[in-house]
Amino acid sequence: QVQLVESGGGWVQAGDSLRLSCGASASMYGMGWFRQVPGKEREFVAAVSRSADVIRYSDSVKGRFTISRDNAKNTVYLQMNSLKLEDTAVYYCAARGTPYSRVSLSSERYYTYWGQGTQVTVSS
Repeated sequence: QVQLVESGGGWVQAGDSLRLSCGASASMYGMGWFRQVPGKEREFVAAVSRSADVIRYSDSVKGRFTISRDNAKNTVYLQMNSLKLEDTAVYYCAARGTPYSRVSLSSERYYTYWGQGTQVTVSS
């Protein structure tokens, strides 16, 4: 069973930066980040294809967040800069273990594995 383990969450002030990491126990294809706040649906944040030739961001984080990956370490990162109060959420790492999906990287349906989530809290 593939495991995804997130780290790097925490409590920061608005304007600060955080870097999330997610390590997979096996080689993955597309990898992404989603987030969820209580009472709301989980939303897409960012995703990257295996070769990093395709990268997607939600409009709300574009220009502030950067997704990257290190395939040698089976790890995906999310560098979050200029954090805002509305970035407060539980952040989930997601990954796909098989290729050739017609579903978009930004869709939850693309992913076959999910991490346990890491809390990011941004305060004023």
